[in-house]
Amino acid sequence: MQPTNSHQPGVFSNEKQLVEAIFTHASIGILVANDQGEILLVNPFMLGQFGYEADDQLVGKKVEVIIPSRFHHKHVPHRERFSSHMQNRPMGLGMDLFGVRKDGTEFPVEVSLCHYRKEESNLVIAFINNIAIRKKAEEEIRRLNDELEDKVEQRTFQLKETMNKLEESKEELAKSLNKEKELNELKSRFVSLASHEFRTPLSTILSSTILLQKYTTTEEQPKRQKHTERIVASVNGLTEILNDFLSVGKIEEGKILQKPGRFNLHLLVQGIIEELKTILKPGQQVLYTHTGEEVITLDASLLKHIVINLLSNAIKFSPEQATITIASAVANGQMTLTVQDQGIGISAEDQAHLFERFFRASNASNIDGTGLGLHIVSKYAELMNGSITCHSVLDQGTEMKLVFTL
Repeated sequence: MQPTNSHQPGVFSNEKQLVEAIFTHASIGILVANDQGEILLVNPFMLGQFGYEADDQLVGKKVEVIIPSRFHHKHVPHRERFSSHMQNRPMGLGMDLFGVRKDGTEFPVEVSLCHYRKEESNLVIAFINNIAIRKKAEEEIRRLNDELEDKVEQRTFQLKETMNKLEESKEELAKSLNKEKELNELKSRFVSLASHEFRTPLSTILSSTILLQKYTTTEEQPKRQKHTERIVASVNGLTEILNDFLSVGKIEEGKILQKPGRFNLHLLVQGIIEELKTILKPGQQVLYTHTGEEVITLDASLLKHIVINLLSNAIKFSPEQATITIASAVANGQMTLTVQDQGIGISAEDQAHLFERFFRASNASNIDGTGLGLHIVSKYAELMNGSITCHSVLDQGTEMKLVFTL
């Protein structure tokens, strides 16, 4: 729609009346000042929003009268620059502007400036709008946004906590399921092992007991002695199997704790060799050497179990007439102990699984054993902050090496 100069007859007789009507009835404050900053004219809305009753209370005064005093030192040079380079523009872009009422109260304003030249004078027209309601609304929106951000952050934190708890629960459930699976596997292996390993000694005990009942005369005492020894050996074998299972159970439950104490390593190993002489095969011998300090601080009970297991294996897997070598040394804050045999050896593939529960080397299936001994040994070594390694060559022999920090 294009503006025209036509108007309804009788409403405004000329443009001056129209301008006066707009000036008088405008719902925005209008102020006219000269280039020296003196107020020349104000409209009624301007008077009302600044708390004045009559225009003569403002006319003739500097525009700074409606500006808070703390801004006077900045406003005067701004006003002078505008007077020398007049152009229509909003005032104070990017800044918060304030007006001051007659009673001294302040309120936020929005100001637009335009210039008007009358004869030889430059006039400035300012349109001033009270934006207190808008500022309040903006502040409320800002407050609500801050609250919303806080709530979102809080909810996000709670959600993360919930997710973490769910993840922990998931991990705990997975651990429980794995433990249940391991327990079932342990039970299955125990049943399988028991049915296999228990059958021979139980059959031996049964047959020997039946034969003992037949040997009633004094002349048959050697035969009775032979079968009695077979029964004792079978019972000892069963006890060893059960002890292995009990040890694994205690390790899994964390019931085995190391109890370090001072003892003579040389005497401990010598005592173990004496104990195991009864299971040596014909012609087998055990050679033992020790270097360094003899008295050390470790868990003697756990170490004894480890050495008994390693020496028993060396005897079991070595042929008759074989020499088994044990060497211990204490130096530089460490104790090392090696057990070397001349047995059947272990393949490189089997060595990777040697310390797993129930593992039996592929070339040891025809030799009695539970597959738990070396697993227990490795766990005991860990409990004592030590380590065990294996070096073996098939058909030549095996060396097991223990290292403990003292």
